[in-house]
Amino acid sequence: MRNKKWLQSSLAVLTAMTILLAGCSNNDAGGNKAAEGTKSEVSTEPVTYDYFAFGTNKDVLASNTTIGKILQGQTGVDWKMEYVVGDASTKSGVMIAGGDYPDVISPVGELSKLLDAGAFIPLNDLIEKYGPNIKRVYGDYMDKITNEDGNIYILPFTANVNGYLMEPDASSTFWMQRRVLKEFGYPEVKTLDQYFDLIEQYQAKYPTVDGKGTIGFLTFAGTPGEFFTITNQPMHLAGYPNDGNVMVDMQTHEAKLYMASEYEKRWLSSLNAMNRKSLLDPETFTANKDQYLAKLTSGRVLGYVNYAWQIGDATNNLKAAGNDDLRYVALPIVFDESITDAYIDPPSFVNNRGLGITVSAEDPIRIIKYWDNLLTEENQKLIQWGEKDVTYSVNEEGRFIMSKEQVANRNDNEFKRKYGWAYFDYEWPRYGNNSVYEDGNAHVPTSQPEVAAVNYTEGDLALLKAYGLKTFSGFYSEPVERAWYPAWSIEKEQGSPEQIFNQKAGDLQQKYYPKMVFASETAFESIWNEYIAEFNKLGSAGFEKFVTAKVKDRIEGNW
Repeated sequence: MRNKKWLQSSLAVLTAMTILLAGCSNNDAGGNKAAEGTKSEVSTEPVTYDYFAFGTNKDVLASNTTIGKILQGQTGVDWKMEYVVGDASTKSGVMIAGGDYPDVISPVGELSKLLDAGAFIPLNDLIEKYGPNIKRVYGDYMDKITNEDGNIYILPFTANVNGYLMEPDASSTFWMQRRVLKEFGYPEVKTLDQYFDLIEQYQAKYPTVDGKGTIGFLTFAGTPGEFFTITNQPMHLAGYPNDGNVMVDMQTHEAKLYMASEYEKRWLSSLNAMNRKSLLDPETFTANKDQYLAKLTSGRVLGYVNYAWQIGDATNNLKAAGNDDLRYVALPIVFDESITDAYIDPPSFVNNRGLGITVSAEDPIRIIKYWDNLLTEENQKLIQWGEKDVTYSVNEEGRFIMSKEQVANRNDNEFKRKYGWAYFDYEWPRYGNNSVYEDGNAHVPTSQPEVAAVNYTEGDLALLKAYGLKTFSGFYSEPVERAWYPAWSIEKEQGSPEQIFNQKAGDLQQKYYPKMVFASETAFESIWNEYIAEFNKLGSAGFEKFVTAKVKDRIEGNW
């Protein structure tokens, strides 16, 4: 179906490419001369393309950033970069209805819908003829990025190169304000009950901050696109990594939903109890993202749940403010002492998040060559580290290092936008975060031990010392290899039974979570039973069977 739609919508593009490529073919066995011969045919005249991402950021013209300007100097290509505002599903629907797309799109959760609409062109031939660096970076992952119709439509963001380097500062989803831990002598906090008890004790002792009431526990469920922030937690508390809405048994590899399980009930019951004690933010289901982040940086919140990548700006702002006591630390919270946490991701590859070229692009060849140039090791260093002797230095041993000022700039939100890190270090074809360069340096600066040490504040070091740790990853158990990971990246085709189930299940959670969390103690059980009755109408067995089959396929190497 997708292949047919693509053929119908992009015949003109294919025809143009065929004419361009016709002169490139020869009898050279390796194809190197053919590829070299095409270089002069690709214009280097200044041009600006449209880039659209379904992520969150501020719109920008790439050449207004340092990195964008450097890349423009290499290629002649500039980008008008735009990000989604409002509901992502509505925006993708408008694009599809009009049939007019930006030149490239990072579709995030809208991938299946855009693929089904034939929005992207296949990249196979473009990669083969113009992508030596693309083939170098994605070579080991080609089977994982190839669609069932045999085509490659997007280049993902997680292709790790030259091994796998563990991040020194991994985190969980449960965060606690550091002054809470400091007040009670840095106790070990492992279970959900211990975590909530500590928050309750602290709030009873210090009910206000600067004349305003403290907020015991904060979570974000104000928008449908990030509702998973609250629904995912039963999985983590039960000792499973982020496989989406399923938990995969390590022996049988059977995928089971945690929705409607005792794990979910226990999580919701705990939130309900926190609410009845006035320890839960009453705007949990109504605050927008800006309101949520404002609370997070106010100093009033004692604990919150969220993924680190969702609150990066707030985390950086808190660090820049200079009061370590008002910052947070993520803890390996689980239901019971007997459960081993699984917050640190095992080596993984996410094949349904990437950047694709659309059928509206007039010059796919030039775009693919820009991407290939971006994937040179020199430019990968640029988009993460910046410029040598400007934003980082190299010591006598050849190791990349940063001064405190350089680290502060790398963490500063406005500097990151001005320099271009906020726009180019993700949502482009790139090395994965756990990559290592040929010279042995880490791809991501904070994964470089020399930089991680400089990045720590006095408060960081004091907290780590109190717990006998050298890095924040020391809080967590070592990850366990999972060949399928992550299961949430298993694509569910638009209109398929599993996609429809996913949508209806999510809608059901959004309807009943507020009811259960804000219910009286006596009403909770009846609302839970009502929720289970509605869930049982959805028919979950087919969904679990689908995911289980895909997990087992991945274990066999079939992605």
